[in-house]
Amino acid sequence: MKDKIFSVLQRVGRSFMLPIAILPVAGLLLGIGSSFTNATTIETYGLTSLLGNGTILHALLVIMNKVGSAVFDNLPLIFAVGVAIGMAKKEKEVSALSAVIAYFVMNTAINAMLTITGQILENGEIAESVLEGTITSVCGIQSLQMGVFGGIIVGLGVAALHNRFYRIQLPNALSFFGGTRFVPIISTIVYMFVGILMYFVWPVVQNGIYALGGLVTGSGYVGTLIFGLIKRALIPFGLHHVFYMPFWQTAVGGTMEVAGQMVQGGQNIFFAQLADSANIAHFSADATRYFSGEFIFMIFGLPGAALAMYHCAKPEKKKAAGGLLLSAALACMATGITEPLEFSFLFVAPALFVVQVILAGTAYMIAHILNIAVGLTFSGGLLDFFLFGILQGNEKTSWMRVIPVGILYFFLYYFIFKFMIKKFDFKTPGREDDDVETKLYTKADVNARKEAQNDGVASEDAMSEAITKGLGGKKNISDVDCCATRLRCTVHDAARVSDGILKATGASGVVHKGNGVQVIYGPNVTVIKSNLEDYLEKAPNTYAEAENAEAENAPAQKEAEPAQETKEQKVVDTITVCSPMSGLAADLSTAPDEAFAEKMMGDGAVVTPEDPYVRAPEDGEVAFVFDTKHAIGFVTDSGVSLLIHVGIDTVKLNGEGFEALVESGQTVKKGDPMLKLDLEYLKTHAPSVTSPVLCTELEENQRIRLLTDGPVKAGDPLFAIEILA
Repeated sequence: MKDKIFSVLQRVGRSFMLPIAILPVAGLLLGIGSSFTNATTIETYGLTSLLGNGTILHALLVIMNKVGSAVFDNLPLIFAVGVAIGMAKKEKEVSALSAVIAYFVMNTAINAMLTITGQILENGEIAESVLEGTITSVCGIQSLQMGVFGGIIVGLGVAALHNRFYRIQLPNALSFFGGTRFVPIISTIVYMFVGILMYFVWPVVQNGIYALGGLVTGSGYVGTLIFGLIKRALIPFGLHHVFYMPFWQTAVGGTMEVAGQMVQGGQNIFFAQLADSANIAHFSADATRYFSGEFIFMIFGLPGAALAMYHCAKPEKKKAAGGLLLSAALACMATGITEPLEFSFLFVAPALFVVQVILAGTAYMIAHILNIAVGLTFSGGLLDFFLFGILQGNEKTSWMRVIPVGILYFFLYYFIFKFMIKKFDFKTPGREDDDVETKLYTKADVNARKEAQNDGVASEDAMSEAITKGLGGKKNISDVDCCATRLRCTVHDAARVSDGILKATGASGVVHKGNGVQVIYGPNVTVIKSNLEDYLEKAPNTYAEAENAEAENAPAQKEAEPAQETKEQKVVDTITVCSPMSGLAADLSTAPDEAFAEKMMGDGAVVTPEDPYVRAPEDGEVAFVFDTKHAIGFVTDSGVSLLIHVGIDTVKLNGEGFEALVESGQTVKKGDPMLKLDLEYLKTHAPSVTSPVLCTELEENQRIRLLTDGPVKAGDPLFAIEILA
């Protein structure tokens, strides 16, 4: 459950990146437009004849200013669409349209409630009794001030509805409205009621948001320090977007009246002040406290760490390490992209990352203490520093104070990193063992295997390239296919196949049958197969360098021996899984298939069916029905992920002998029929009808204990998942 929540939060964080991607461009337009139409700036630099009122450039800059403002003014709608696209699994364009409709419907319903209750008068004016700033115009609709939260609520909700209903089948009379056409319909209905609900709920939420923002703001510089520490500490987990966005875009980050309008969120306040800079003496450091400190450690601090790593590199590796570290440092300084540097020392020396978190957190606090108010769009690089610091003038931003503090941080990072690297012999770039390549590791390197197992999307080309190499190269591959869990390939020369490379791509096992190779990936194998086929279309038609598979496998066999020694553990809980079929139950090791018998895809039991129906073993949801209907993924209401695989090598029957009675995403009750089998046909055409029932996501502290060995009926206990402590 914890991993599932973590995975969802990561997806939410990634979905934020699509709407965030527009902010640098919008901020650039707004920054340049407001900077060079500011009368003070024009007069200071003597640009009146070039940029003064009435010139073509002035008109163009005014347009740029307004275009940039338009993006920031409509961020809630942009987030609604962006999050819906990011969270939707397929048919993303339908999710985007539904989000737009739902956003308008929700705010219209809120407007109607405000009108009915007299908070908005018949002439459209807001009643005097309404607290100022709680009602605002949203895309021309007077509604509650929900800010970006309103967009996120719509985006997440619509994505959930979309993923649930985009393949729904309706009765024949209504079939035209089924599938993707149903998504905007259900979104409209749901968000009409969400709007009504928000009328009652959001004022309470607003009070809570203001209280949270007040707590951070009220904590003064300590609150800023805590914010900075948490944000940087979340970087390795990819959850920092989830944390900092409310402070940037909502009332959690504070509220301020700018140009007669109540503005919420640190970043929004800065850009509102930027648009009204002629009337602002100094930008608010209370608003920019959530990002001004980044310029200190991104432009100065981390490059100091890079120099320390370079000086600590081995002499023979200094040239290679220097080139890599220089490019990473320049990227960090210019754009604020810290990943190449941070993730390199994070994984080889976590203690250095602890230092980075502490120093970065204090940088946020120091910037706040020094009243530094430099804004940014995406990250604290030189480009944003120039546009939103230098160009705005030291009187408005106090940007010059960044430089002495930054120089101090450069030396702090340099000397602390250099001392710790040498003291503890950390293997930073250039200090690796002689047989290890000098490179900068990114988050993608570390997560490649995990991402491949989760959704098969990240690093598609790299993974497909590795699979191709593991199979001996494109020229060695004769055929590619898959079943519910295995990539099934035919190769010309089995000696060219490298099990080690294939396992490094996230495979849990490799099975050889003559020139046939089965690579065990799990239920996401269909995506892996599709990506591999796309890659093979453009891959060079060559052999990969041959490797000795036996030598590769030998260490693994030696390592496996001591693993059999397990310490005594106590069973603290048990989850019972019932049989989905009536027949003969047996231990999984008796499965007439090496991959199943050796538990490469999970642990469980086998059932040889004697009844034509495969039934739901518990209350739960059908995760997927494989195209050839021979396998079903199932998730019980208690969170157990199961794979019910009918027969051995039945994927080759292309659906013959199977009738699917459910579809992916369908909720079922225990005992509901899911498949109907033609047992006579299957016994004649399949190598075996013995059917593995697997638990595919066992935790390290869980094990399987067979409960029934012999005759079993559908719904009877089959095996238990024991949770150990």
